[in-house]
Amino acid sequence: MREVWQVSLAVSCIKLLLIPSYHSTDFEVHRNWLAITFSRPLEQWYYEKTSEWTLDYPPFFAWFEYFLAKVAYYFDKDMLRLENLNYASEATVLFQRLSVIVTDFILVLAVNKFCNFMKSSWTESKSSDSSVYSNKALVLSILILCNFGLLIVDHIHFQYNGFMFGILIWSMTCMLQNQVIWAAIWFAVLLNFKHIYLYIAPAYFIYLLRHYCFKSNDGSFQRSSFSPFRLISLGLVVIYVFALSFGPFLYLKQVPQVLSRLFPFKRGLCHAYWAPNFWALYNFVDKVLTMIGSRLHFTTGAPSAVMTGGLVQEFHHVVLPSVPPVATLIATLLSIVPVMYHMWVTSKGPESFVRATVLCAFGSYLFGWHVHEKAILLIILPLCLLVFNKKEDASIFLILSTTGHYSLFPLLFTQAETMTKIVLMLTYSVCAFSSLGYIYNSCWNWKSLPLLNSLESVYIIGLIPLELWNSAIFPLFNISKKFPFLPLMLISVYCSVGVIYSWVKFYKITLLDTKMKSQ
Repeated sequence: MREVWQVSLAVSCIKLLLIPSYHSTDFEVHRNWLAITFSRPLEQWYYEKTSEWTLDYPPFFAWFEYFLAKVAYYFDKDMLRLENLNYASEATVLFQRLSVIVTDFILVLAVNKFCNFMKSSWTESKSSDSSVYSNKALVLSILILCNFGLLIVDHIHFQYNGFMFGILIWSMTCMLQNQVIWAAIWFAVLLNFKHIYLYIAPAYFIYLLRHYCFKSNDGSFQRSSFSPFRLISLGLVVIYVFALSFGPFLYLKQVPQVLSRLFPFKRGLCHAYWAPNFWALYNFVDKVLTMIGSRLHFTTGAPSAVMTGGLVQEFHHVVLPSVPPVATLIATLLSIVPVMYHMWVTSKGPESFVRATVLCAFGSYLFGWHVHEKAILLIILPLCLLVFNKKEDASIFLILSTTGHYSLFPLLFTQAETMTKIVLMLTYSVCAFSSLGYIYNSCWNWKSLPLLNSLESVYIIGLIPLELWNSAIFPLFNISKKFPFLPLMLISVYCSVGVIYSWVKFYKITLLDTKMKSQ
């Protein structure tokens, strides 16, 4: 697909320009994993702790680092020495950056596969007009391949999300093509690269069970048509993938050790910077009530450094009840039960699966335990696949992507990257609003942004004065020393409103759409 490859080439040039940019501790994390897998035998991978950044991703990712290390040796073999903590030579930086750029090729292939599959759907109303398909393929390529969040998280902050989202989109496209076994295989592979994708596993499980295991010969759903053979075949392919991944560690009797690295539960409710979710609002309300109670001598708690110190730690709320991990699990499950039920009862096609996937990601992000702000991409990127389904989906995407991407700004806190992140986000946002506005014949005007109503537009534009306050005005006041966490808290609380609003609106549209299809 020409449009996909053209966008890929253009964004690759941007990625190359970002090579000298600031990188976070995640850069050292992955360098250390290269060293572990290269210089230690397999049986020591998940025990090695020379560095504090121990290996805590599933086995497939460990093997991914192992093969990267084989190439890294020819760039700078010193990066593969475990004792070289925080090693970042020019050759090391070049290799690490290039490895992310090259592996993003998988995301390009996945977007190309999805666009090819959607060709007939995108042009069914104007079958003779190839420009309709070309325009949509171009827009979708920009929205995914040039995604602002992926650019700053992977190519500045430093991670390997691009190729894993490529596997996810490939798997989801297989599901849309009714290649359910391949969809299950690729999703199982993905889980063994990064276990955060467990968040969306319920959507896969329910959809596969309903549309594959309870499917009669004519393709309709009948409870009496349950096929044990299909269930077993589905289970076998998933077990096979996990056996490839965990088999060596099962043989070494190290599976408990691997799992202890993958699921560390000794962390607080929120990450150092509160991800803009329900718990950010909960923390904020507790903080405000505590301050009011302190002034009125109703409370005696002193949470000043507890929730605003920016540290990863457990804490207790002062006024509101403290939240244990089990409460977040229950809240997350309750948030996805309605869509799982409706997908089971009234689902008519694979679109319901994509919507359920997005809502599972929403639920885990809004109500999960110790959620990282980067997890917002798990909602935004699958939502891209729905932007041409209906106008309301495109509108929600614009609100969520703008809000969610801005919430990632604190990841790049150095002055050198300030203009970079502002320019990149403005460029992406203007392209997203303009291109989707063009598709749906919604123009810019003084009352509202394309596809948004007046209130939604005011909220989005409100991000501009918020950034001006945080970046330019706040540092000038003395309170910046007394309340250093205030800008982060303002971003988190403001953005959480937009994320929760998007979730409620998307949920409403999904359930109403499902009901209409079932009538």
